[in-house]
Amino acid sequence: MTAARELFVEHGVNGVTTRQIADRADVAIGTLYLYASTKAELLIMVQNEKFAAAIDDGLTAANAAVGHDVLKPVAALIRPVVECLREHIENGRTYLHELVFGDPAEPYRHAGLALAGRLEDGITGLLTRDGYIDAADAATLARVITAIIHISTTATVYLHRSDEVVLADIRDQIRATLSPCHRAA
Repeated sequence: MTAARELFVEHGVNGVTTRQIADRADVAIGTLYLYASTKAELLIMVQNEKFAAAIDDGLTAANAAVGHDVLKPVAALIRPVVECLREHIENGRTYLHELVFGDPAEPYRHAGLALAGRLEDGITGLLTRDGYIDAADAATLARVITAIIHISTTATVYLHRSDEVVLADIRDQIRATLSPCHRAA
């Protein structure tokens, strides 16, 4: 895992082969395949740790955010997640692509999808805090917000943008998404 993490940071997922990972780890390629059968699975294994830490950091920041505006704690939650996904853009894009389109039964993808569910649950919890959004609507809105994050962090047209610009754009999209809920209240 350490070898995969180092090489993915140094060269990106597309610039590394499983042979290079096995060589760096000083193991036979067959041994490497005991941990993960593909390079994508190795990436997911590595990124899951980063994604989990980002969600933990975000939840801590969201719980510390105070005020009546639900956008502030939601923005606090997603900031470390967006930064994690954009730390090495190629790796973040590939990670999300593999989670969405890969085999959900594969153990590392399954764990990654559980993390994505944890992020959605965190957003849902924050949205229900304001008292104007019921749990069912909050869960749907959380899924929309995670879709916004996904597109904003992976779409080719956004790759040149800084994290701050991407985060500001995501906040604007979330604000627009939530505004009908606040007007109805």
